Amino acid sequence: MHLKEIETLLETIAPPSLAEDFDNGRIGLVLDRGNEIRNIAVALDPTDFVLKEAARMGADLLITHHTLIFNPINIISKRLSETLKVAIDNDISIYTMHTNYDKAEGGVNDVLAGLLELNNIIPLTLGRIGEIRPTGAPEFASFVARKLDTNVQYKGEGKIKKIMVIGGSGFRREYIDMAIENNADALVSGEMRHDAIRYAQDLCLIDATHYATEAPAMRKLCERLPVVSVFIEDKPDVRVCL
Repeated sequence: MHLKEIETLLETIAPPSLAEDFDNGRIGLVLDRGNEIRNIAVALDPTDFVLKEAARMGADLLITHHTLIFNPINIISKRLSETLKVAIDNDISIYTMHTNYDKAEGGVNDVLAGLLELNNIIPLTLGRIGEIRPTGAPEFASFVARKLDTNVQYKGEGKIKKIMVIGGSGFRREYIDMAIENNADALVSGEMRHDAIRYAQDLCLIDATHYATEAPAMRKLCERLPVVSVFIEDKPDVRVCL
């Protein structure tokens, strides 16, 4: 298949019009090699490891959630030039689907809600809200850790029934407010900060990491692509020291 056909399919899966304003110019075909697509690599981030692995497997296209270049640049550093060199030397195009894939049906937040076995799911502006059988906060935190195969940290107590999920970094005040306004008992996301803990008051917060809340949807994307597609795992090597 030609790259343009894959691009059209990806824009059907996650229409660019769904993206947040800050994603303008940062999603879609961010590196266009104009090539035929026989093999696709999918990953959360376009890291050096991911690009080298994509080259090793002979991928013609790398689809990522986060873009290789976020802010406009005037100077290309040695590190960036070496990363780009891997892609260009191996004829790998790069396509990024970010907040449009967060919001899209079957995207980041739908996959996350499904993995956590939420029922009666309702789409919100950027996240999803649903229900589980009432359970204690420690038990639900352990369940999240098992389902997402990750370490979690949480704050809160009491029974959990109604849950809001938002993949990535969702512990901002606007999302905490949204969870409270929708009578959620818990908010599951990544990158919990001190100010969020204080602001959330009685709302249970469960930090399941940025990577683990978004990577499953990129893995799931492989099933929706028309050519051989492989998810490249590149989980950050974070260690716990007590």
